[in-house]
Amino acid sequence: MSGKLKIAKKPAVHEPYLIAAWPGIGNIGLIAVNYLKNRLTAEEFGELEPWHFFFPRGVTIKNGVLQEMEFPTCKFFYKKGERDLIIFLAEMQPAGEDEIYEMANLVLDVAVELGCRRVYTAGAAVAPIHHTARPRVWAVPNDKGLIGEVKKYGNTIVMSELDDREGRGNITGLNGVLLGVARKRKLEGICFLGEVPMYIAHFPGPYTILYPKASRSILEVFAESLGVQIDLGNINAFANNVEREIEGIYQNLPPVIREELDKLKHFTPVKEAEPGPITDEEKERIIKEVEEFFRRGGKHD
Repeated sequence: MSGKLKIAKKPAVHEPYLIAAWPGIGNIGLIAVNYLKNRLTAEEFGELEPWHFFFPRGVTIKNGVLQEMEFPTCKFFYKKGERDLIIFLAEMQPAGEDEIYEMANLVLDVAVELGCRRVYTAGAAVAPIHHTARPRVWAVPNDKGLIGEVKKYGNTIVMSELDDREGRGNITGLNGVLLGVARKRKLEGICFLGEVPMYIAHFPGPYTILYPKASRSILEVFAESLGVQIDLGNINAFANNVEREIEGIYQNLPPVIREELDKLKHFTPVKEAEPGPITDEEKERIIKEVEEFFRRGGKHD
């Protein structure tokens, strides 16, 4: 393997699935996959050498002397079971296109070496939903043959079937690149995207907030697709605490904005659904109003 890989031991796994995640909007995918790793007690077995992809984020100084540079970690874990798993977690995505492509290939080098047949990624989908709703999971397979399987998962919709997508869509960063590279290398791949309310995704600065409800939805789909049991107790508590925090911010919004946002409780952007009460123009206006509210310091006029 490449010198940019540091493998402590090669796990004895049989045709594992790879699950990969890194930071993104609300860290939705990263929270979900890290939670899965912890609940399954997956064991670390290797890493990518981070200095090939990142600048150091700091240095350690002891007694006035520089000791070492600190880099984001990019680690591999494995779990044996009825379905063996390889899990890759990165604390950061590379900034450059070449580095993103190289990282995707290195991750898949490990997967292929271990006999991997399928790849999963996870992230966020900014959507016109209300924060009190149950976030759905948008699925993006890299092969038409997987669409039938994906449609069987509960609370899941194929991205291309959303009403405003016209059979199309895009995934940015490593989530998309890894699936594209997997397809070129004849590996099945599916990206799961948990819905995040569009107005929460635009909370600025100190109001920026995680949205573990979307991570929980992804975990529920992983449990079904992988055939594993996942204790969701901790993330349920986390999601409930965050929802109370969001509700506090929501109630502080001007009534005219809340009235607009309340329309999202009834909006379902799916082809088979009846037309929703909110238009694209209204969605854009809502986002601008929320951003303007926080630019004023979260105060009413």
